[in-house]
This record gives sequence, structure tokens and C-alpha cells, in this order.
Amino acid sequence: MAMTLEGGCRVSDMREGVPVVNGTLRIWNRIGRATGAQAISLRIMEFAPGLSPGIRNDEGDEILYVLGCWERGHPVRLSEHGERKLAQVFIDGQSYDVDPDTGSYLRPRETFAIDNPSPDSIIIVSCRCPEPASIQEFVTPVTTPSALTSPDRPPLVRLADRPAQPTADRWYRVLVDDEVGSTQATQFVGSIPPGRAPDHFHKYEEVLFILRGEGRMWAGETNTPISPGSCIYLPKGQVHCVENTGSDELRLLGVFYPAGSPSVRYEA
Repeated sequence: MAMTLEGGCRVSDMREGVPVVNGTLRIWNRIGRATGAQAISLRIMEFAPGLSPGIRNDEGDEILYVLGCWERGHPVRLSEHGERKLAQVFIDGQSYDVDPDTGSYLRPRETFAIDNPSPDSIIIVSCRCPEPASIQEFVTPVTTPSALTSPDRPPLVRLADRPAQPTADRWYRVLVDDEVGSTQATQFVGSIPPGRAPDHFHKYEEVLFILRGEGRMWAGETNTPISPGSCIYLPKGQVHCVENTGSDELRLLGVFYPAGSPSVRYEA
């Protein structure tokens, strides 16, 4: 059940409510203007086996993160040895093999589709910056590049390939930023050790997705439990912190708009 905390901070589960269904694709719209966000959005996209419909966002940047195959809040092994590729993605018809824990940046008007050979569904977290005013546009999947397709930047960024940036007792890794081509938003993965950091706020809107660990989301004096699959919206200027109540790492995916550095924060 979705919880609204102080200042409009919102916490919900990744599969709450009724999804939008089109072919092999199911979409849960978790955060957007309909839930109080000003511009940023977060949605969960579940791709069943087979070729998905094409998706095109005409009005803004779209930042993707491939979780892989998830069941009950935990990743599913790809195979006995975990060696085979997860899936094949098509960006404007250009084909790429994709692994779990991979970020991607889609420019406005680029098309995206995924061919899932797995018997399990593949989960992707999508953020649009800003959220388009129009209804989601599904298109015929494009699986062959045109003469105009020019992949002039790395379209996929693996978490394992990005350097860790230490900040006090934690770290973060930036996947999507202006180096990849997005001047509108920043995508990162962060690690939080057990305990609670000082309250702080940012000068941007932010969405979070909990990848692993258990904790509590604090907004001012209010709080609620969080766990793998929790989707969180943080309004610009809202005092907050993530508390790790477990004994191991809490890891989260974050996207914020406008773009910047995850290390910049203001103490409350």
C-alpha cells in the first residue's frame, strides 16, 4: 500500500495497482504528475518472453535500468552458471546484448524494444525527465537500423564498469549523465551502510528504487519501512534520509532531475 509522508514524499511497492498491458509488456506507473511529482516519473516495465512492442518517448529523456529477472523482491539466477546473456535490446533498430544492472539513456524520439529469450520476465525501471504530457506511445518494434541510425555514444552502461565514488562511509556509481548524453537527468546506484545518516535535502526532484537491503524512509518526522522493490519519490527541498536498519548493505537506484552530482546535499 502506498504511503505518503511529510512534504509529499511517497513510498509504494513496484507492482501495486493495475498495470497497462500491451503485448508482452506490462507497465506500472509508480511516480508522476498523477501522484504529485512536478516533472520526473518512475515506472516499472515487465517484459514477458518474446519480442516486446516498441516504446517511444517524444518529449524528453528516458533513463532505463535493467534489473534482470526478479521474483518476490529478489533477482533470479539466469542459468546454473549465470553465464548467458539476459536479453537483446533494440535502440532505433541497433541491437545490443544486455546484462542485469545496466543503465541506458534514450534520447527523445528514439525507439526501444527488447527481445527476451528467458522463460522469466525481465524487469526494467524507467524514468522520464520530464514526464511527457501525452499518453504513452507504443509503436511497432524496430529491429533493423536505418541509414540514419548513428550510435555515437555508448547506449548501455554496466554498473560493474563504473568507478565507485566514496562519500564518507558510503559510495555511489554514476551510470547515466552528460558523459553518456543526458544533460537533463542523472542516474546512479548508491550503497548505504547500516545506520542512519544526517537529514538533508536536495535542490532537485529525485526518485529511488530499493535494490537490496531493509530500512526506513524518513521525510521530516515521518517514516515508513522500505525493502527491495520499494519506489520512492522525494520532492525538491524535502528534508529526508534513508536509514539502513539491517546488518548488511542497503543498495538503491536513484535518478534526479535536473542533472547534477549525487554527492551534493544540504544539511537540514
